[in-house]
Order: sequence, then C-alpha cells, then structure tokens
Amino acid sequence: MLEEETKEFTEKVVKIDRVAKVVKGGRRFSFNALSVVGDSKGKVGIGFGKANEVPDAIRKSIESAKKNLKSIHFIGHTVPHDVIGSFKSARVILKPASPGTGIIAGASVRSVLERAGVQDVLTKSWGSSNPMNIVKATMDALQQLETPSMAVKRRGVSLKHLFGQDL
Repeated sequence: MLEEETKEFTEKVVKIDRVAKVVKGGRRFSFNALSVVGDSKGKVGIGFGKANEVPDAIRKSIESAKKNLKSIHFIGHTVPHDVIGSFKSARVILKPASPGTGIIAGASVRSVLERAGVQDVLTKSWGSSNPMNIVKATMDALQQLETPSMAVKRRGVSLKHLFGQDL
C-alpha cells in the first residue's frame, strides 16, 4: 500500500550545490539538493538534503519533501486570488490567469506550481534569486490561498456580502 502512495507523486530536483568545508588537509566537498514533490491534485512539499554523494543528497531531499506535504486550495486550474508570498528577502506574487495561459514563471516557481497542480497562473518574483528562498516564498504564497467558501466560513458572512452584491 505504501508503494502505491509513493507512485502517485512526481518529483523534481530544483537545485544541486557542491559545498566545501575547509579542514587542515584541504577541502572536503559535499552536496546539497533541493527538491519538490507533489501529486498535481493540491498536495506539494519541498525538501532539502545534504550528503557526501549527489544521489544520497537527492534521495534525502525527496524523503524530506514527502514528509513536508501541504494541501493547496485552488479553483479549477488557477489560483483563486492575487497573493504575495515572502521568505527572507524573496517575494513571489501569484495572479489568476484565464484558461490556456499556462504557467508564466521562472524555473523555481514553475517546479512548485506544476507539482501542486496549478495550470494557469501569472507570477513575478523579486528580491532574492536564491532558489531555496524563491521556493519557500512560493510555498508561503500557496498556503495563503483560500477559496470563496473558505473566506465565507472564516469571516461569518454570506457569499453575496463577500462579493458586495447585497448593498
């Protein structure tokens, strides 16, 4: 049963870095991997792994991403409203787009949105261009999304009042 659950997720390695630690005898190299895992149905997670070999770092990052899955709320194939996500100095804005637009985004933002299942969205990122910060800012933006029915429930008003039609 566990194997069936893991097969439905798609994985994407966003970034692999070689890092060096300077020791008495010279430099010791190790690798970092940042990956995104999602089911294209509203669940997405990001993970980070470190190891002395690239395949081990990738494996660790994917396992970490599967442990950190979050549910995302979107309407149809786009986001329900404009939202700005931030992490450290990275900012990402997500805007709804009409059907057929596709994902207009950079590589880091695109990898998260594709794994989440969003198909039509306009994005802009500014500030830090570090893939780790951009991916975390995108996740922050996705977690802020709420559908109109969720907003009605949270605010305790009617749907007509929410859209200003009962005035």
